[in-house]
Amino acid sequence: MAQKKYLQAKLTQFLREDRIQLWKPPYTNENKEVGLALKDLAKKYSDKLECCENEVEKIIEEIRCKAIERGTGNEHYKTTGIATIEVFLPSRLKRDRKNLLETRLHITGRELRSKIAETFGFQENYIKIVINKKQLQLGETLENQGVTHNVKAMVLELKQSEEDARKNTQVEEEEQCEAKLKEKRIQRTKRGLEILAERAEMVVDPETTPYLDIANQTGRSIRIPPSERKALMLAMGYHEKGRAFLKRKEYGIALPCLLDADRYFCECCRELLDTVDNYAVLQLDIVWCYFRLGQLECLEDAEKKLNMAQKCFKNCYGENHQRLVHIKGNCGKEKVLFLRLYLLQGIRNYHSGNGEEACEYLNKARQLFKELYIDPSKVHNLLQLGFTAQEARLGLRACDGNADHAAAHITHRREELDQIRKEEREKKRRRLENINYLKEMGYSTHAAKQALHQAVGNLEEALKILLSNPRMWLLNDSDPETNKHQESPSQENIDQLVYMGFDAAAARAALKVFRGNVQLAAQTLALNGGSLPPDLQLSVEDSSPSPSTSPSDSAGTSSASTDEDMETEAVNEILEDIPEHEEDYLDSTLEDEEIIIAEYLSYVENIKSATKKN
Repeated sequence: MAQKKYLQAKLTQFLREDRIQLWKPPYTNENKEVGLALKDLAKKYSDKLECCENEVEKIIEEIRCKAIERGTGNEHYKTTGIATIEVFLPSRLKRDRKNLLETRLHITGRELRSKIAETFGFQENYIKIVINKKQLQLGETLENQGVTHNVKAMVLELKQSEEDARKNTQVEEEEQCEAKLKEKRIQRTKRGLEILAERAEMVVDPETTPYLDIANQTGRSIRIPPSERKALMLAMGYHEKGRAFLKRKEYGIALPCLLDADRYFCECCRELLDTVDNYAVLQLDIVWCYFRLGQLECLEDAEKKLNMAQKCFKNCYGENHQRLVHIKGNCGKEKVLFLRLYLLQGIRNYHSGNGEEACEYLNKARQLFKELYIDPSKVHNLLQLGFTAQEARLGLRACDGNADHAAAHITHRREELDQIRKEEREKKRRRLENINYLKEMGYSTHAAKQALHQAVGNLEEALKILLSNPRMWLLNDSDPETNKHQESPSQENIDQLVYMGFDAAAARAALKVFRGNVQLAAQTLALNGGSLPPDLQLSVEDSSPSPSTSPSDSAGTSSASTDEDMETEAVNEILEDIPEHEEDYLDSTLEDEEIIIAEYLSYVENIKSATKKN
């Protein structure tokens, strides 16, 4: 199959170079049937490629038929508005995996999914459709999702049956149940990641409440603008979940997670993505997933993604990895990423008909594989010392295969990480204490967090920021402990301000804005000539007492408890798939890569042998 794709790509190249239009005479007659000139063309190209003439003729005829089919479809779309979608089916199906489907573009994603399920024999609720590297949204129209004529749609199956039909009803019911469970897993993944990302923005006790944090290559937390923090949290969370599915070879479920991660990463600024290598690794994982699904041709920008990964690695690691060596002392572990990059670049070039480039990248991958190969006896020796297999592999690659150095490296890294984790937990605890201190002064959680962020965690500086910016007092949140102070100010406090010389109405308004804080009310009135600034006056006019709790509010206690249990389950499922080792993404046995390198190098060798004969 791979060799046929190479031949197709090479012949397509030749046709472009020679500017041959197969859908026109002399290759196609007026009845759209094949012309006699096609045989001469097949002879010419088979001699050039040293291939069987009949095989070349057959592939050229396939290209000609597709070109005519495409042209007919284009004319049909112009006159009727009915678009053609090229549907790529899962690899388990025995029939042709590329199929054409006609549809109007004003229908919803749900209607298209239903149409695909009916046409190709799927159960509607157990498939997902990916178009333009995005999951098809069921409630939106195709037009609104950027679906156009001649677009490629990939079908992902949630249930993993091996036959098209099952006679045994019980087995079929089990499969339906399995598919439902997989869909629920995807939904729980989404909810669990959202909860963990929200907790990163909340005030939580790091000792008792699980949360997500973002660290640099040394393991220390990175300060991220609040506007981008949640998007980056979700991006990295979806990526970890997708990687967990990749490890289990559940590629059909991994891909939606990886595409969601890509979507959230795109909401982050470019400078931020250059700080960590996650975005580059994600690009590799997406291309790898398409390749393992056998749908690499659906990813039309595979080359762009691989180039993006290479560029990100360069920005993150530095030219010739010097920044990485400066930070970590070595770059042996990260070579695994470059092995996969070169392998995918080799595969992509092979499928694009670029034999020489494919050979160059595949040989680079093979060379790296030789460098990264680990002697199993050395791993065994390190296991005897109490290290894990993962630590052993990472340590040996970091130390160029020296077992003694690897043992020292792993021990040092364990101690270093323990210290960093203690420091990070202490930092989180101090932040929690500082926020609570500011809340006790009457500030909202939101205001306290923002002031501390601006003050880089310094409590005294945060207090100065809050006192010099009274408008920050208006930063409210849904915390009932903070909001309870929004009642009418006491007469005693009003009298205090009047005694200081302020007007009673202005005093009442200021106390209402600052929730009874006499000191801040007096300071603001003094700075503004005895009255509130216009924007604070508007906030007084717009404010209204919060509604009291109705009897119906307490009726939801049991359902709230159920929701809490479901959220705990969702969070725990995410945490199970987040690896304990911070360099888990660099760990690989390279077993799959070894097989694929050998397979594609054999294809390239066949091309070289044919060229030599020529």
